[in-house]
Amino acid sequence: MSLAPAHLWSPVRWAENDGVRLAFDALTEGADGEPLRLAPGLGVNRLWIPDGLCRMLAARGFAVARYDQRDSGESTHLPPAPARTPISALFAQRETAYTAEDMADDAVTVMNALGWRSAHLLGVSLGGAVAQRVALRHPGRVRTLTSMAAVPGDISGLRTMRYIRMRTLAKFARLRFPDTPDGAIAAGIAVSRLLASPHRTFDERAAREAAERNADRGMHDQQAQSRQIGAQWHGPPISAITRPTLVLHGEDDPLIKPSAGRAIAARIRDSRLVLLPRVGHEFPACAWERVATEIRGLATAAASRRLPPSEGD
Repeated sequence: MSLAPAHLWSPVRWAENDGVRLAFDALTEGADGEPLRLAPGLGVNRLWIPDGLCRMLAARGFAVARYDQRDSGESTHLPPAPARTPISALFAQRETAYTAEDMADDAVTVMNALGWRSAHLLGVSLGGAVAQRVALRHPGRVRTLTSMAAVPGDISGLRTMRYIRMRTLAKFARLRFPDTPDGAIAAGIAVSRLLASPHRTFDERAAREAAERNADRGMHDQQAQSRQIGAQWHGPPISAITRPTLVLHGEDDPLIKPSAGRAIAARIRDSRLVLLPRVGHEFPACAWERVATEIRGLATAAASRRLPPSEGD
């Protein structure tokens, strides 16, 4: 891909859901395409979804928009909760800040602000679980669902542990960096190293450049991450999802086991699982072409089937 133009993204805008402000922006390229809304993973902001991938998606006919989930990026950060680390949040019996339904509604609030009646969804890691829940809670707003590097969206707490490599999560929880721009850069490099595929040489220079461009304190804000993990789902199981679904998962994911992707695909009728070789819990450039092609194929197949919106939304 060529260098990105100076104004690749629109100015940041905000949507509001019950007092929570959600930051979002839209890619200026391909703005007349099919709506595609992107959701990032645990704690991190929207800038961690690579521009190169977003431009590939635009070139394939999508109007791309991305947002910061609550407790990340420029969106509202909630007050501290009793669970102070991601691991302790997994053991919590109930949420103390907000629900998974609230996070699903956030995604639809952003779509409303964009003027989108419906959209294709791509969610990564925690964003993948949120996207699954949107497809359950607001099926009529979802054209297609792509869940990447995620656990099944209807589980939480201890049931999540079967899909998580606890050794990696423990390393993640032990990371300590000062709450400064330099600390955010160091955290970005450390997390990128931790989540990369072991079957590719880690490019520390590229990781540093990415972290310097996006010094995201969410990489080491364990309180915010704990609140996101602690959000409990009270709705139907993912087997009730009826929207066309693609499940992507890195074969080398060091955080969430590929068995999570297999479980999602097995439980959502007519979904398709694609395991990405030499990909960890990340978005490496070597995978962008495959990811964009698979999402385009899903959207094209769904359009040919002319599926009506689900009832009740």
